[in-house]
Amino acid sequence: MNDVLVSIPGEALANVKIARQDLDSELKKHLALQLYRSSLVSGAGACRIAGVTKAEFQYLLGEAGICQQYGVEDFEQDLEHLQAWQTNA
Repeated sequence: MNDVLVSIPGEALANVKIARQDLDSELKKHLALQLYRSSLVSGAGACRIAGVTKAEFQYLLGEAGICQQYGVEDFEQDLEHLQAWQTNA
């Protein structure tokens, strides 16, 4: 898929409380958090949008008070990994 360019009028950002040099990265993080919160992207997709690692994104989620999406399938997969790890330990 091609990159998507979002245009935001400069006057809309005139009073934003983000340093100009950090504006691009901070807006990407905020967008990723909101898309993830709305279940519009996966965690991996949100990481790519934000330009951060999984661990960094999990930290951002905690800072924003956003719960991780963790369903039955995730739980079952974690159990399988745990059982495999215990077998090899």
